[in-house]
Amino acid sequence: MFNKDRFIADCQQALAEDSSHKAVRDVVARAVSEPDQVLRGLGEPEKGGLNVVYQSDTLTILNLVWAPMMTLMPHNHNMWAVIGLYSGREDNIFWRRVKDDPDGRIEAAGAKAMCAGDTEALGRDIVHSVTNPIPRLTCGLHVYGGDFFADGRSEWDAETLTEQPYNVENARALFEQANAR
Repeated sequence: MFNKDRFIADCQQALAEDSSHKAVRDVVARAVSEPDQVLRGLGEPEKGGLNVVYQSDTLTILNLVWAPMMTLMPHNHNMWAVIGLYSGREDNIFWRRVKDDPDGRIEAAGAKAMCAGDTEALGRDIVHSVTNPIPRLTCGLHVYGGDFFADGRSEWDAETLTEQPYNVENARALFEQANAR
């Protein structure tokens, strides 16, 4: 059975052994290879949310629960990330900066659909947006190589694709709006 405290300890140990995402990716992949166990261990979610499992200067673990049909605007992390889904589906669009654009605009550069049991590592410079395209909650373990809530990240306006400072309170409000729908 998935044990939250054991998972945190395994991620900490993996990070101590290798500061890149590679060892942590293996820990996350192992956990989500049994998605039902993760769901039992963390509990059945009732609504979408940005749920902190662990947070430090060097490691953040979130249990992200996407509300049905929810989309989160393009954003970066400025650190590596590992995503492991244990329920539902998550569609990622990957973006790149438009060369020499003074407004920091981005353009689509690729996409990846993830299902329960899938794991994906994102490099520190990746910009992505996320959509839960199904009419039920999607759940994933999101592990970051730093403090996810620290300043210095960016998000891009969904309509104009122009860069602005990341605002975690706006992100939390998006989850609440999606839950209300």
